[in-house]
Amino acid sequence: MMQVLQGAQMLFVAFGALVLVPLLTGLDPNVALFGAGIGTLLFQVVTKRSVPIFLASSFAFIAPIMYGVQTWGIASTMGGLMTAGVVYVLMGVLIKVRGVGFIHKILPPVVVGPVIMVIGLGLAPAAVNMAVGKSGDGGIQIINGDAAIWISAVSLITTIAFSVFAKGFFKLMPIMAGVVAGYCVSLGFGVVDFTPVIQASWLAMPNFTYPEFNINAILFMIPVAIAPAVEHVGDMLAISNVTGKDYLKKPGLHRTLAGDGIATIAASMFGAPPNTTYSEVTGAVMLTKAFNPIIMTWAAVTALVLAFVGKLGAVLQTIPVPVMGGIMILLFGSIATVGLNTLIKNQVDLHKARNLVIVAVTLVFGIGGMAFGIGEFSLQGISLCGIVAIVLNLILPDDLGESHVVDNAQMEDTQSK
Repeated sequence: MMQVLQGAQMLFVAFGALVLVPLLTGLDPNVALFGAGIGTLLFQVVTKRSVPIFLASSFAFIAPIMYGVQTWGIASTMGGLMTAGVVYVLMGVLIKVRGVGFIHKILPPVVVGPVIMVIGLGLAPAAVNMAVGKSGDGGIQIINGDAAIWISAVSLITTIAFSVFAKGFFKLMPIMAGVVAGYCVSLGFGVVDFTPVIQASWLAMPNFTYPEFNINAILFMIPVAIAPAVEHVGDMLAISNVTGKDYLKKPGLHRTLAGDGIATIAASMFGAPPNTTYSEVTGAVMLTKAFNPIIMTWAAVTALVLAFVGKLGAVLQTIPVPVMGGIMILLFGSIATVGLNTLIKNQVDLHKARNLVIVAVTLVFGIGGMAFGIGEFSLQGISLCGIVAIVLNLILPDDLGESHVVDNAQMEDTQSK
């Protein structure tokens, strides 16, 4: 019984982030709960239930899903996300066969950093639009702008306050706190419509959407898998440090990455966001010393049960746009900062012409919305900048521009003599 309650507590920690992704991207939060539950159970099967970690909706895919749903619809977007899951599995197989070295060659920090920054900054206008009460594209004013500013400000300030000042268990739930605070202010302004909650039944089948396969959606999603794959390695290192076990050796990075991929494939088969390992839950494991992976099994089972509670999904869908907008400002900025930190932490020298070229072209292509297409086939945004970053890294010589710098230095040295 204690393990069941601990499992429910772990889901509670993950809940705010888990449902935020579908609410921002137009997917069904009940389906996201179902996808997280199924995904975590499959991850446990692949890793022989040895890692105390929970998988749920990935933030790295928010921008691509929003674009995909607007461009190709939910079903084709899910087909693309399934392919991203297949990329994880293939990476797991390659790690098993070749070791981790090849990943560092294809995806060094100079590639990963700017791609993560593009994922974060690409939707900055959507975050601001939603914060002022508009739709993500800015085309429709959904809520009065004056009220929206107050609501989004309270959401943002509360989320920041909990991230910075909260202690212990509360520090793990900044998003949940921001949503609750913003929702309360929204009630005060009278902008919450409870009609969907009244109409919803207590028990209901989640609104599953099955994938369709569109080559443009597939090619768009594949490069997006770069950021969560790198994040996965970081999460595995973090949970290893917390429990004192090396999960990169046993069950092995190839198993955990493949498990993440299979969880993503399973989630997208039903219309749920891709899964990723949750660092909030790792923090909760550290606080509670709940190292038994069976606890995560109960967290997954709890998510599956809640997925069939129709009223819960209806309540979540009444959350007004500015509440989400306020949180998105911090969220997308944080993702971009992770990319920047990747460059700083790995001491990527941007005085080196080669590195400067890769970062500069990747950022402008990604944030500027550069597009390239032939007939039905097109590449743009994250997919284009991800491929361009990888190609530039592979073809540009390591000493690009270095001889010129050396020659100048020698010339100055000679002149001084």
